[in-house]
Amino acid sequence: METVVNALMLRAVDYNENDKILTLLSAERGKISAGIRGVKKAAARLKFAAQPFCFAEYVLAVRGGKYTVINASENESFYDLRTDVNKFYAASAVSEAAMALTYEGDECRGIFYAAVKALSEMCGANESEALISFLLSALQQSGYGVRADGCLICGAPLEDEERLKFDMDTGAFTCCGCGTGSGASGTTYNVIRKLSGKSYRQQLISVDGEKRALRLLREYFSYKLNFAFRSLSEYIRII
Repeated sequence: METVVNALMLRAVDYNENDKILTLLSAERGKISAGIRGVKKAAARLKFAAQPFCFAEYVLAVRGGKYTVINASENESFYDLRTDVNKFYAASAVSEAAMALTYEGDECRGIFYAAVKALSEMCGANESEALISFLLSALQQSGYGVRADGCLICGAPLEDEERLKFDMDTGAFTCCGCGTGSGASGTTYNVIRKLSGKSYRQQLISVDGEKRALRLLREYFSYKLNFAFRSLSEYIRII
């Protein structure tokens, strides 16, 4: 039996001398683990299908509950992401987050389309903003949304505040007077509001604020999902 899926290649692991095991992300079926034969050979016909960030229509043979890639037609290679080290690690963070937040057999249309959109935006624009937007969207769709709608306790607006608190259990910001969580800055808060589509203070948007926001999201991911976000850590280190 054969099946066809439009999927994003999240991870490739070497298997045997010339084969790989791919982890594909599809909208309808979530993650799919599929073998692909001979792709480590220099002239392999399907070599492109095992490249990082490949978005393609994959034809899969199904036998005994296992999948094998037998053909593929590329939709988008996102080649630019593989030639710029900053963009590569930002895109890798998208793949790693999608791996952590999705499951085999579960529909994940929102995260799938958000990942494809983020990779597309990273090719020609600010990869930090595209990455933050994706992480916020993926967290929201997975039930771990970051709340940036004023102080969780007293409801006071926080856009003009310089020092805030962020509670890892609730994923919410509070003012310093109410909160007891980790320290956070007003620049972090405003960057997150901006990339969540909310009103924000333009004068508090900066490259440093984006980096702070990424650090906070890395810690939040690690706290909620108990995994080391290695690609995001590397991206933060090099920017």
